[in-house]
Amino acid sequence: MDQIEYVQYTDVEKVLILSDSHGRNSNLQKAVGNMGGMAQLVIHLGDFGGSKEDLERLCGCPVELVRGNCDSAGYHAPLHRFIQIGPHKILLLHGHTQGVKSGTGQIKDMARTLGADIVMFGHTHVPLIEPYGDVAVLNPGSISQPRQSGFRPTYLVMNIGRGGKAEYNLVTL
Repeated sequence: MDQIEYVQYTDVEKVLILSDSHGRNSNLQKAVGNMGGMAQLVIHLGDFGGSKEDLERLCGCPVELVRGNCDSAGYHAPLHRFIQIGPHKILLLHGHTQGVKSGTGQIKDMARTLGADIVMFGHTHVPLIEPYGDVAVLNPGSISQPRQSGFRPTYLVMNIGRGGKAEYNLVTL
């Protein structure tokens, strides 16, 4: 496994989580607008098709991102990233190298090995929220090329409440 970078956020309470924008940022702009300036952090789970700096300008806050299968290695984003938001240790990855289209077992095991209690991934273009068990598994779906029934773009909002409890809301555009 590649070296996994680590970053910690202590005072973040509202996080916008998205994936698979593929350089089409109109729905990303809608998601940011829907947050009304309240997003303190944006997590992009790969296939962003641009630069971190462009995304940060667009979002108006820090952006954590990982490289997806459609992102060039020239984007200088890691394949995996490990962050902490409040008490939550979170593994970020796109999922294409972990076989997520066949299930989430491999990424759950990877998260457990690293001591993460949340794993976030993209790649499937289908939203998923499994908040139960020792590892919560989250996929925001695709903000630009959805594949689930109804084919509507989706993203997630994570709220960190009192006592550090995380709550997840799936938003459909």
